[in-house]
Order: sequence, then C-alpha cells, then structure tokens
Amino acid sequence: MLDLNQLHEFAERGYVVIPHAISRDLLANASRAIDALVEHEPPDDDVRGNHFYFPKAVSVPSLNALLTKSSAWSIAESLTGPRTLEVQWQVQVALNIPPFPHRPGMHHIDGFPPSPDGRPGTFTLLAGVLMSDQLDQDAGNLWVWPGTHVTHAEFFCEHGPDAFFNAAGYPPIQLPEPVQIRGRAGDLLLAHYLLSHNIGGNTSDRVRRAVYFRVKRYGHDPRWREFLQDPWLDYDAVRTMLA
Repeated sequence: MLDLNQLHEFAERGYVVIPHAISRDLLANASRAIDALVEHEPPDDDVRGNHFYFPKAVSVPSLNALLTKSSAWSIAESLTGPRTLEVQWQVQVALNIPPFPHRPGMHHIDGFPPSPDGRPGTFTLLAGVLMSDQLDQDAGNLWVWPGTHVTHAEFFCEHGPDAFFNAAGYPPIQLPEPVQIRGRAGDLLLAHYLLSHNIGGNTSDRVRRAVYFRVKRYGHDPRWREFLQDPWLDYDAVRTMLA
C-alpha cells in the first residue's frame, strides 16, 4: 500500500515510483518472455530509439504477472480503492535502442486516434515496470512533466472534453521542466493518465526495457468526458485525502 507521503506525491506530481515492487522471480520470467518476443520478431538492424510490442495479456502470462501476481495490483488500488481496477487485455513491451541522441520537444497524452465508436482511448492509470536499470539520465528513460495531470484537467474544463479530438493528443498547455524517470529493474511507476510524457533518448550502452499496462477503473469508459475534467474522479483514496 502507498503511504500518506506517496499519496501526496502522486496528487501533486501525477506519478510515483515504488522501489523493489516486483520480485526477482517475476522479473526473470518476464525477461525471458521479452527475449522470446525479440527473437521471434527482432527489430531491424537500423532501428534506433523506441521499438514496441503489444501482445495480448493471455498470450504472455509471465508479463501480465508483473502486475497481477505482484504487489503492484494492490499498490495501484491503494490509489483508486479496493477491487476497483479492471485486468487489462493488452501489455506493452517498450524498448529504447541506443544510440539515440534524442530530446523530446513535445509532450503528449495517450488515447488518440479514437476508437471506431468515436471514443478516445482514455484510461485511469499507467503502470510501468522497469525491466532494466535506468539510474542515469538519457538512458532511455521515460520523460514526464510533473503536475500536468492537473493542468490538463483545467484545460478540458475550460475548453470542454471534446477538445481532446482537436488537440490530437497534444493539448496546448504550459509545461514545467520535465523529469526523467530513474530507477532499477523491478521498480514500479504509477502515473496518472493525464500526466504529460514522452520518449527520451538513450546514449547509454544498453537497450532500455520496460513493460507498461494501461489500467482502467471499472465504469471508466462511459464517463470519460467527466474524467478529463476531474483528475480524481477515478481515484477514491486521493480524493478522500485531498478532502
């Protein structure tokens, strides 16, 4: 469970990193699954920077176990409330292949383009497991812009939730200084859906690996418009703390 300081950190910054959330056995099994994905469908020799795999969760149980068979699930629900989160059907494996001397000039939020029924792909929470050490900057780290979960909600309150479609994933908000997420293999990142983020560069000597889950609270989809304007709609524990 997250303690009060971590809840405050998530509320203020829009993300929190929990060290040593995933056991070595789960990490080892997941690493072998990633190896198998790469062996089956290797990136081209000239690929640098991001390279993704999006397997169905049922086809990669050892990857899905990072979330569902570890403490990560109960930690995530300490933000939203007990038995509030849906098990997701898809997993993202994110590689960042060096050398990639890239610095993101923009931020984004996920969910664009919309689905065939016209609904954007919003969700409650991004859960990311670091699968390799990222102790230094520019080692393939994810970049985030702290506090922008609140700024985005203010933007959608002012312009309406359908402004999401005009923004195409890049709402024109004022950005603070970015932060590169750092940690060790087995650390857990929990980030608010509305938090600005982007892919960073990798000038290290090793491929960055991470596994991401886009987690929804039960009942999220019908009220996505309200969620874009109220950052704590899906977050019972945070809302209670702030009250």
